[in-house]
Amino acid sequence: MSESFLLTGEQVSKSYGPLEVVKSVSLAVAPAEFVCLVGKSGSGKTTLLALLSGMEQPTSGRIMLDNTDLTISTENDLALIRREKVGFIFQSFHLIPTLSAWENVALPLFPLKMAKQERRSRAVALLTQLDMQHRLDHLPAALSGGEKQRVAIARALVNQPRIIFADEPTGNLDSATGADIMDILIGLQREAGVAILMVTHDHELAGRAERIVRMQDGEVMT
Repeated sequence: MSESFLLTGEQVSKSYGPLEVVKSVSLAVAPAEFVCLVGKSGSGKTTLLALLSGMEQPTSGRIMLDNTDLTISTENDLALIRREKVGFIFQSFHLIPTLSAWENVALPLFPLKMAKQERRSRAVALLTQLDMQHRLDHLPAALSGGEKQRVAIARALVNQPRIIFADEPTGNLDSATGADIMDILIGLQREAGVAILMVTHDHELAGRAERIVRMQDGEVMT
């Protein structure tokens, strides 16, 4: 695949014992491209997302992210890549319940040699960009689902990643709030130049991405 791509997966497969969940999938994402993975439950789309993001290792195949081969990288190397180049957004938000909104956003910055005030400033700037400036010191329990997802989006952006991996980011939200979150993601992709690879079951939302990749029984449908 062309070196112009930010992310490439070449003949990627994943098996759990005798069960092959992802079957020789090849996929590429260009810088600042918005791609949606769609398919029925059990189609392998979430597993493929985990493989392409370096969260899991494939049984076979090769994955390149920003010219780094994830399939031969050490755990320490993978942790560094995820910290410096990747952002994650999950359906269940994954916020720390005892931390405020801004502290949750700043969490990925704690391994860095950065003063607390600088961490807070970066977190506050992102939350303000997402219209959450009035919720900076609120705990997750005091936030709505849409507000929690805005915090999660800010956290995914705080390390200024090149790509965001989003797993059903609107799955726990009502349709109107889900559309708002999609608006935010599209705006970030266009304005910040970040690539997004998103898994969703919502075909209407997926239709707003630049490209749709359909999966069935562990394979990409052409």
